[in-house]
Amino acid sequence: MKRILAVILLGLSLAMTACSSESSKTENENNFPPTMKGTIEVNGQQYDIATGNYRWERKQGMETQVIVTDAASPYQIAENFEAIPISQREPIHINIEDKPTITVYLWDEKGRQKEVSVNNNQMEAPESAGKYVYEVLAEWSNGEVSYTFVVEME
Repeated sequence: MKRILAVILLGLSLAMTACSSESSKTENENNFPPTMKGTIEVNGQQYDIATGNYRWERKQGMETQVIVTDAASPYQIAENFEAIPISQREPIHINIEDKPTITVYLWDEKGRQKEVSVNNNQMEAPESAGKYVYEVLAEWSNGEVSYTFVVEME
């Protein structure tokens, strides 16, 4: 009788482990591609930044699944984005989930113009008055996302 009870308990334990494994597997599948929120902080206030195109990959057994999107350029995204007012030389802190490696580019109607200096996920506001469109290219080990934000120096 004790053996039968032990076998039943072992069977139930294995079944529960399998269900738990399937549950977390489904949960991970539902989180692909992941959504990584990005914000900037200026003068103590946080602002959302717009997500553009992205590329993510994951291994599933012997296969690699890749998802790539194509979005409007940062300059086109900026047309529908409210500019964030800033002061000269004000620091802009970039916050993106899971702390990716970031590169920031200045954009205009002709495209990507130049890379902007970033130190510890922080950059300085431009020196001259005007509206500035920035792209933040965030890179993780399994993907990358382009973000856009617009600042206006008065």
